[in-house]
Amino acid sequence: MTTTTAQSGLARARRGLAPGGPGGGSLNRKSKLSGQTRRTFFWLLLPSVILLVLIHGYPLIYAGVQATHDGSLIDTGNFVGVENFGHVLSSPAFWKAAQFTLWFTIVGVFGSWLVGLGLALLLRTKIPAGGTFKVLLLLPWVVPIVVSSTAWNWLVATPDSLIPSIFRSLGLGTPLFLADPNLAAVMVMAFKVWVSFPFMMMMISAALASVDTTVYEAASMDGASKWQQFSQITLPLIARSTYISWILMTIFCVNDFPTIYLLTGGGPVDATTSLVVLAYRTVFQDFQTGPGVAIAFLMTLTLVVVSVFLYRQIRKSSVE
Repeated sequence: MTTTTAQSGLARARRGLAPGGPGGGSLNRKSKLSGQTRRTFFWLLLPSVILLVLIHGYPLIYAGVQATHDGSLIDTGNFVGVENFGHVLSSPAFWKAAQFTLWFTIVGVFGSWLVGLGLALLLRTKIPAGGTFKVLLLLPWVVPIVVSSTAWNWLVATPDSLIPSIFRSLGLGTPLFLADPNLAAVMVMAFKVWVSFPFMMMMISAALASVDTTVYEAASMDGASKWQQFSQITLPLIARSTYISWILMTIFCVNDFPTIYLLTGGGPVDATTSLVVLAYRTVFQDFQTGPGVAIAFLMTLTLVVVSVFLYRQIRKSSVE
């Protein structure tokens, strides 16, 4: 069977789920709503939209006022315009925290996605006690973050902890996982992947459950390899779910305070200080409300840009 034949078979299999294809006419089809239906939806959604604006509007406006003043949590202070933003952007501590936040987010999003994808594909096969295995894999996401961080501290925090003791018994020295800046950063990122992969696994499993297995059978009969089926059928069909999970996990990672603070407190020597931890310290420890809120606004702006980009990818992704 030639490569061209296999590719044409994959194309026919994918067209089976595409709009207008056999058995897939309803997939990715935009329903045309009448004007009356659209107006009904509008009036049904309007109360919820008004409630959300009232709940989130006041804190956002008040935060904007604080970001442009030199006050504290008690007193608003004097108006300084964008001076707080200039102070933040010229601070080496901000850029160090931004760099760590970037790596923390990249590893958290793609690391948890890769682990979740691998486990979702494994659970799709016929394995013994698959249901029990799936429940056990959900534990890192279900267990409270305080319990998980305490367990990880017990494993790696001191030279006498379990994992450093194992390293020492193997003659590999005694690594100080939470005292060495580089090792602490690695441990925080690994911890984030550990507590996040069940979420990705559930998202991908739900997307895979909607894929008809006959598509793979047709592609296999046309000579497509397992890798071709994965890259040209599985990934395109779960693309929308993937982009949605990336948006959510990006927001989770950038705004993640407890994962970092409970494990390392942002140390050692600020090696694991993210933007949200820096904003917390600036507002509640240094009592500099203006710069702290300015950091939060810059984080929000970045998240909006990333979310808009990924949302556009969602709209573009479709089975061709």
